[in-house]
Amino acid sequence: MARKGEVELIPEVYALDGIPLPRQRANLIGHGATEFALLNAYRSDRLHHAWILGGPKGIGKATLAFRFAKYVIAHPDRFGSVVAEASDLSLPADDPVFRQVQAGGHPNILHLRRPWDDKGKRFKADLPVDEVRKTVSFFGTTASARAWRVCIVDSADEMNANSANALLKILEEPPAQCLFLVLSHAPGRLLPTIRSRCRRLDMAPLQTDELEIGLNELAPGQIEDRSHLEDLTHFADGSLRSALTLLSGDGLAITRGFVGLAAAAPSIDVPALHGLSDLVSARGQEDNWQSFQHIARTWVHSQMREDTRVAARNLLFWTQLWDRINASIRETDALNLDRKQVVLDFFFQLAKRPSTTA
Repeated sequence: MARKGEVELIPEVYALDGIPLPRQRANLIGHGATEFALLNAYRSDRLHHAWILGGPKGIGKATLAFRFAKYVIAHPDRFGSVVAEASDLSLPADDPVFRQVQAGGHPNILHLRRPWDDKGKRFKADLPVDEVRKTVSFFGTTASARAWRVCIVDSADEMNANSANALLKILEEPPAQCLFLVLSHAPGRLLPTIRSRCRRLDMAPLQTDELEIGLNELAPGQIEDRSHLEDLTHFADGSLRSALTLLSGDGLAITRGFVGLAAAAPSIDVPALHGLSDLVSARGQEDNWQSFQHIARTWVHSQMREDTRVAARNLLFWTQLWDRINASIRETDALNLDRKQVVLDFFFQLAKRPSTTA
């Protein structure tokens, strides 16, 4: 509780301790081709009002979305000389628009994301319809004829059915001088009607050298040695957010422990499994829980790719395990259940994997 005269800060759903939020970043790591595609679209004769930025979690989709939003608001004349001569979407850090967006207070940007439930003291499990309906008042306010308004949906994967339908309604009848930047970790799972009303730009996972640049920029001096860096970039699987999460807490220990247990399956080292699950579920260690989620999803996805040429029952097993782990994570976060049980259940299910022989 804030004291009298103090402002109580509302937590940000994707915040990492000591790391600037996407809206606060001046640099974009990688994705030069995607950035240039947005710039060219902005200065073209026909600019689409809605875009899906797709790709794995933590690769920079939100950073690019805010970068584009800041640029559009700072340079509302799409056909002016400044935009025509630009080579990227950067703004100087002392630009008034940059500073206002950085502070989180620009009236022409609406950032939709899972809200903080002050009563439950945790973030809501999905992006509720009431948040999406904020677009009605946002686009209903009077604005200058030249002013752009930008809505960033972060992320569309977290919308429930009502939220998705509310977004679809506004996409079908877009206001003038507006842009929608819809972020999605799995664009193929969005409603076909939403996908049909947006242009899609898929963003690739970051390369090893790009991850290294990002780690040195956002976490200077925290990498112990070259082998430490190699493990971070290997296990992060192209996600800068995941690499930063691994760098904090017990991320690397959890990842190494997970890989060791998974490699031994269907055998289970019970003491090691309980040690891992205790680490993941340690009170107050949110980074540990995030690290487990990342390595579990990344590892299962890699197994699904490797098993595409073997017996169909193997691919079915991985698909069912993928659905099970994602459902368990969602339910645990929504109901504040015991995280240890998610880890134990994952490896007990993994022990049932079928033979890999064709």
